[in-house]
Amino acid sequence: MGFRHPVLLIHGINDTEAVFHSMSRHLTRLGYSVYSLSLTPNNGHLGLEHLAAQVSNYVARTFAPEQHFDLVGFSMGGIVSRYYVQRLGGIAQVKRFVTIASPHQGTWLAYGSERPGCVQMRPGSAFLQDLNQDAEILKQLHFTSIWTPLDLMIVPANSSLMPVGQSVPVWVPSHAWMVSHPQSLQAVASCLQTPLKGSGSNDRPPEQSLDRQRLPLDGSRT
Repeated sequence: MGFRHPVLLIHGINDTEAVFHSMSRHLTRLGYSVYSLSLTPNNGHLGLEHLAAQVSNYVARTFAPEQHFDLVGFSMGGIVSRYYVQRLGGIAQVKRFVTIASPHQGTWLAYGSERPGCVQMRPGSAFLQDLNQDAEILKQLHFTSIWTPLDLMIVPANSSLMPVGQSVPVWVPSHAWMVSHPQSLQAVASCLQTPLKGSGSNDRPPEQSLDRQRLPLDGSRT
């Protein structure tokens, strides 16, 4: 089966790490060590940069600095993860980065709330413009955006598309099902199994780098 990086899952708005129950079980069966955390507050009350700082702190507590891992972000979690990768140094440790139904170009539904995190996910927001102006940095890792044309939360649905990396459409009929539908699970697993450019001796676990890990999710913990 070969070496697999640990996988860190980042949830979306109004969710907790429990939303990844099905995905965690699926990836664990495939041999991955799966990690997650619950961001607080999860309702957009704080700016997404504050949630990204929670991701950064979790990574520092969980993985040694030289430990590479793969990152998966759902919906708002994909944008939080981008801030972590592009602004907080995550680019140094993340090897594969997958976003699922994330509003990279914003969603019109974000106009339904004045909370800072929601305002940041509006089309054309200063926050998204800042992230998108140097999205080229994502070419340094294996980046994939998985999205559904049937999404009624990301409006328009093609807001999930990015000018870098790969875009993988799946015909999943609901935004919420994107973390549990078999098509989505298969797409995520396929992205995580894609060989890295120049992989080989460099795509190996560093010695003693996992000593600081917390217990991974195994499907029984949420």
